[in-house]
Amino acid sequence: MAESRKTFKIKTDEVGEVRVADEVVAIIAGLAATEIEGVSSMAGNITNEIVSRLGMKNLSKGIMVEVLEDEVKVDVAINIAYGFSIPEVSLKVQEKVKSAIENMTGLTVAVVNVRIASVDMQDK
Repeated sequence: MAESRKTFKIKTDEVGEVRVADEVVAIIAGLAATEIEGVSSMAGNITNEIVSRLGMKNLSKGIMVEVLEDEVKVDVAINIAYGFSIPEVSLKVQEKVKSAIENMTGLTVAVVNVRIASVDMQDK
């Protein structure tokens, strides 16, 4: 089977094989991160910023997923709302992203790195 994107094999048995695209894992991580109070948005590169301004939402924006043998490494870049504790919000993002990926895919998350890209001063 030819595949155009990178995938993770999560199960093989007599019925067949289950593979998950890396973008699916990134989308799960992005949705989980944005559920945390204090995360104003996901950070992304300039292409992602242009796409989001045109009204097309990229749910994997600000997420990098890498496979390390049988584990997954996730890098999350977020914009934090002004007035929230960076250490507290970051810890909640790490816990939520790890839990969401492991529960939905069965993959083991080795590490979740959080990068604060900016502070959102919109309400100030």
